[in-house]
Amino acid sequence: MFARTPRLLLRPGFPEDAPALAQAIGDEFIVRNLARAPWPYGVRDAEAYLAEPRDPVLPSLLAFERTAAAPKLIGYCGLSRRTSGAVELGYWIARSHWCRGFATEAGKALIDIARVLGLAQLEASHFIDNPASARVLDKLGFESTGLIAPRMNCARGVELPARLMRLRLDAQDGELGVEPLAA
Repeated sequence: MFARTPRLLLRPGFPEDAPALAQAIGDEFIVRNLARAPWPYGVRDAEAYLAEPRDPVLPSLLAFERTAAAPKLIGYCGLSRRTSGAVELGYWIARSHWCRGFATEAGKALIDIARVLGLAQLEASHFIDNPASARVLDKLGFESTGLIAPRMNCARGVELPARLMRLRLDAQDGELGVEPLAA
């Protein structure tokens, strides 16, 4: 699955993306705010991640800034199934591209895709010490469930408190300005 937003191209990762992926995510401040990524994060970690089997229905997409030249890998966004069966939205953006609205733009694209897939709701979470991610989820319309639960952080090697959020898709208007592309 591919999607295009006004400034981003969202597409699956390919093995040849490993060096660019490692460079984009290879910042301790980014990785320490993600649940599953190890630190330090190198090309071998990127290769292993790109080789992992993916859910054929739920998109796991690299985010590329569309430029006059070749698109530049700046992050990730995706939907994944939690052990509870709920579908979770996840994302990250390289630090050099923060404060430009890319996480919100990519998140809106994933929400549109989730609606097309017929999902009734999405879940998300953010570590309590990551207020920037909380702001992105707020902009996307997620609401706190009122629950804070421990979540493992691989980079820090400990469980940390994470705020659980939910977005009911059936209660929102559709069409967020995403142009789906053929796979």
